Amino acid sequence: MKIDAHHHIWDLKIHPQIWMEGNSFDPIRNNFLMNDLREQLDETEIKKTILVQTVKNFDETPYLLDLASTDQMIAGVVGFLAMGSEDAMSHLDHYQSLPSGNKLVGIRDLAHDYSDPDFLSQPQVIKNCRELGKRGLVYDILTRTPQLRAGIELAKSCPEVTFVLDHISKPDIVQGITEPWREMMRELGSLPNVYCKVSGMITEADWVNWKTQDFIPYFDVVLESFGPSRLMYGSDWPVALLAGKYKDVITLAEDLTKSFSPSENQSFWSDAAVKAYSLQL
Repeated sequence: MKIDAHHHIWDLKIHPQIWMEGNSFDPIRNNFLMNDLREQLDETEIKKTILVQTVKNFDETPYLLDLASTDQMIAGVVGFLAMGSEDAMSHLDHYQSLPSGNKLVGIRDLAHDYSDPDFLSQPQVIKNCRELGKRGLVYDILTRTPQLRAGIELAKSCPEVTFVLDHISKPDIVQGITEPWREMMRELGSLPNVYCKVSGMITEADWVNWKTQDFIPYFDVVLESFGPSRLMYGSDWPVALLAGKYKDVITLAEDLTKSFSPSENQSFWSDAAVKAYSLQL
């Protein structure tokens, strides 16, 4: 069994995706629901998924939780909290009080959208993150390189919390830039409470002309930094459709991990996600 540890769904009439600015997002300016994803998984071994929030809207997470409670494919939900807010935990209380609240396995805030690159190291964010740890919830770190230093400081400040870095922190693959991303990834990977999703890479490359070789220098960095036991596969579907089909994403991941041993593959495709998110399959 394989797990897709990072995908989304949206119904634009219910939750408009206001981050889709400009014509470049036209290919995904549609509704994408679980049955659409299932059609993409027919020729794969993906059997379970983790559904991740997309908008800063407190109504989205209960919607995703309700969906997860009726869809056996969804093993867990990473919901939204405004982590810099003093009332963040009141919203978390609401999520967890819902009949589907047991499907909540993690929390994410869109750190790379804030004007302050040090958002993740703010005292209120650290305080709220520590509370997540007390409740057994993961915090998904969503950064680009400018916010990565604050992400490191957050993870250092909360050693009792499990963190999962989304999309290998979105390095500038299209320009072939590795520093200072590489140095900070090594530092983040040295922290034993942090995992990394090998996800969202093709949309950081040339959407039309990317090839496997473009990603090898970046994958080598995350493999060296985190080791195979703390890496996990994520598709970032349907965002990934901007640069390729679902099959392209999973083939890329298979190519990058072809030298893995059977146990390392088991970890990458399943066990790391199960362990990090405490999934009940």
